[in-house]
Amino acid sequence: METPKNQQKSSRPDPEEIKDLLENDNESSGMAKQSNTQRSDGPSRGLDFLYDVPLQVSVEVGRCKIQLKDLLTMSEGYVIELEKLAGEPLDLYVNDRLIAHGEAVLVGDKFGIRLTDVVSKSDRVEKLG
Repeated sequence: METPKNQQKSSRPDPEEIKDLLENDNESSGMAKQSNTQRSDGPSRGLDFLYDVPLQVSVEVGRCKIQLKDLLTMSEGYVIELEKLAGEPLDLYVNDRLIAHGEAVLVGDKFGIRLTDVVSKSDRVEKLG
């Protein structure tokens, strides 16, 4: 006899479970070592199994809408005016989800971002599902 789809256990934790894991992860740093030996299908799984998951991180300087005819006439030296004002915070996205705001910094000869405002854990979890 088959289990109905709505009763099958999803491999993706629901947002409430993720929220509980985030809250309990900081409290149970000693239990993290034990969770490595436990199977991940139990109710007491920790977040350790997620730590090696690669994520796409991007920083948005600004946006604009342009017409196709303008796109086709672009050449070297063409300037695109963005909606953001100079000095406004940049947006940091992880896997296309807003995580924080920050300001551009120069680290050696590379650009970086100094975070000035991080979206709260609970807001990030709510936007997952």
